[in-house]
Amino acid sequence: MRLRHIEIFEALLQAGTLTGAATLLNISQPAATKLLQQAERELGFALFSRVGGRLQLSSEGQLLRDRIENLSDELRELRRLSLSIRHSGQQHLRVVSTPALASTVVPQAIARLRRQFPDASIELLTEHSQEMQRSLLLRENDLGLTLQEMHHPGLHLEKLLQGRLMAIAPAGWWTKAQLRKPLKMAELAGVALIGIAVRDSLGRRLRTHLQYLDPEPKISVRVQTYQLAKSLVQDGQGVALVDPFTALGASGEALQVRALELELEVPLYAVSRKGESLTPIQKKFLEHVRKSSQPFMTM
Repeated sequence: MRLRHIEIFEALLQAGTLTGAATLLNISQPAATKLLQQAERELGFALFSRVGGRLQLSSEGQLLRDRIENLSDELRELRRLSLSIRHSGQQHLRVVSTPALASTVVPQAIARLRRQFPDASIELLTEHSQEMQRSLLLRENDLGLTLQEMHHPGLHLEKLLQGRLMAIAPAGWWTKAQLRKPLKMAELAGVALIGIAVRDSLGRRLRTHLQYLDPEPKISVRVQTYQLAKSLVQDGQGVALVDPFTALGASGEALQVRALELELEVPLYAVSRKGESLTPIQKKFLEHVRKSSQPFMTM
């Protein structure tokens, strides 16, 4: 199948009619009909059959559908890669950040950056660390901001700042006297705790400390992100140990916040592609991220 045949196949799947497919491809209906006929003639079988005024996939078309959709995804990735290469020398910043950072320090950093680069084109996406790694390697983004370690030979990890793990609880959980003091790990013994599946050195160290408590905390719910943990705490499901950005962002939301007496570091990382120098706008953005993050990391 030719590229144009793949495009008409996809357009027909979406629209269900030749008229709709022609509109999606910005061509005339006769041109769409001709494309479909060419594709079917080259393949030697029908891709669609007409049912009630609409086109439906034939049994042969069903067999091709998954493979064609995969090819279409790869073509879209190729177009995005080509676009990123074309814009690489311009004042263009593409940042991907974890949700906790995107809702706290990143907007402040972008606002400061805009004052210095008013004509710059800036894109911000939110993704979790695994998706972030993929988007950087595919050149869909140029810089990543995360609180989790990444280990990939094609990526460079730079520690910008280091904060501490914090505890959050529903309003009224701790007394005023307790709120003035750091939380001792012993206070978590037997407490309803929201578990967080953080698969890095921080997560491993935290699990080690928790397993020595007697009795161990009651973990009945485990989540993948600090943001989900915060939502469960807001619903009164127990205490959670979270990063300082999530904790400080929660302090005005009828939640209580305490620092841990045990200092478990939470680093803020900038991620970029290995072997590529940062552009001036990227360097300046990271400077502003450091400044915006300072209040969170020194709680």
